[in-house]
Amino acid sequence: MILDMLRLLLKPLAACSLVTIHRLGALLGRIVFLLSPKSRAMIVTNLRQSQLYKDEASLNQAVNLNIIESGKSILESLALWQKKDTELLSWVKTSNNWHIVNEAIAKNKGIIFLTPHLGCFEITSIFYGNQHPITVLYRPPKMKWLMPFIQKGRSRKNVHLTPANLQGVRTLLQALKRGEAVGILPDQIPASGEGEWAPFFGKPAYTMTLASKLAEKTGATVIMAFGERLPNGKGYEIHLTQLADGAIATPALLNQAIEQQIAQKPTQYLWNYPRHKQRRHTLNKKTTQNI
Repeated sequence: MILDMLRLLLKPLAACSLVTIHRLGALLGRIVFLLSPKSRAMIVTNLRQSQLYKDEASLNQAVNLNIIESGKSILESLALWQKKDTELLSWVKTSNNWHIVNEAIAKNKGIIFLTPHLGCFEITSIFYGNQHPITVLYRPPKMKWLMPFIQKGRSRKNVHLTPANLQGVRTLLQALKRGEAVGILPDQIPASGEGEWAPFFGKPAYTMTLASKLAEKTGATVIMAFGERLPNGKGYEIHLTQLADGAIATPALLNQAIEQQIAQKPTQYLWNYPRHKQRRHTLNKKTTQNI
């Protein structure tokens, strides 16, 4: 019942162009953060902590831009889950360094795509999945009634979802052993017992160990990926960066790689995500220990 009502409410959004979606998203961002001083304070605190902006004027400008980009991120995801692949693929204007993907496929050891909460992180798996199979790790939402909506929206051609638990990790391993790709949000807070504390922009953050263990176990190519949101609803540019062997061997190194990615487009990062907290409960304490 709730799912049907949600689909009905969001149906008009599915008919909107990307230009309209981003304009409405910009408005939503301003409204949400006007009504949520706590979220705005978190953005200001985290952006200041990053030291990416050296003076208050540039910091304030970045905060205002990030508020707008956050609103765009919310609406584009809700719209994207309802759009057809053909329309979504037309939104991708270019993909940088695609040759590293072809080279990795030729090695037949699998690919680990690390996609932080930067830009449109939904579009990268859809773009890759249009050409090759990919298994994406996800954490089930707290509101369980949202699960069918998310599963239907994110499951696309060649895009398979697997939950962040022991069975999900096994599924990732099997995909990599077949020479396929997997997708992971490397800055997502892992469950208690499944990560380590490491610096993230100079402040301790509970960081996953899963990605490094998968890379060590399989010899897979590790590629950082994000979909840059182009201005005025013009689409997306996918950026791909191959990491050297051992580049994410420790949580500290993983965070450094994420920081370098964020620095390319810091106003499109999800700075109101509580990156420096730790989940109280674990999904399975042996999730990563069994790799």
